Amino acid sequence: MKKNLLQVIALFVISCFAVASYADDATGIQTLQTRWADIKYQTPEADQEKAFVALVAEAEQLRKANNTAPYLIWEAIIRSTYAGAKGGLGALDEVKKAKKLLEQAIKLDPSAMNGSAYTSLGSLYYQVPGWPVGFGDDKKAKEMLLKGLSYNPDGIDSNYFYGDYLLDQKEYKQAVAAFEKALKAAPRPGRESADAGRKGEIETAMAKAKKHL
Repeated sequence: MKKNLLQVIALFVISCFAVASYADDATGIQTLQTRWADIKYQTPEADQEKAFVALVAEAEQLRKANNTAPYLIWEAIIRSTYAGAKGGLGALDEVKKAKKLLEQAIKLDPSAMNGSAYTSLGSLYYQVPGWPVGFGDDKKAKEMLLKGLSYNPDGIDSNYFYGDYLLDQKEYKQAVAAFEKALKAAPRPGRESADAGRKGEIETAMAKAKKHL
């Protein structure tokens, strides 16, 4: 009887730690998501680089403490966005780090965050210069973006980045279709700022594509 009681207590303690860890994990990811959206969409461009430096450091610290796929993905997203704000050859180191983080996330859990690692990796492949400067590769970009869509066929980001890739490839009709689908994506609770900012990017990109139809 005593042994059974101890086992019950032990299981209860373990479950409490598991719930607490899950809550901490969700809170940490939500914090990164919110701050990323605030910097990207609400902060003046002149101030974004400095703000992203601080957020990269925070994301790295959280990733080292947790080492789960969502933290790997979000550090990669923040680093790649920071690279865009930074610009120049110095940005290449950041996107290379982001690429490694996304590859690690895929190994840990390819389905994490609805396959976001594939979508983010695909976006890097078509936006980064190719050899000998960078690792850009349009064929791999399409492969990764389609893989991301297989996990999240109706998502705003998965459809936006696929549409942006198609726009880059001058496949304008298909790009418009992808953008239209992205605009129909269901709202993401707690990510209103990110959704609004992304929709603005989608509308701008779709206008560019429509000029060629």
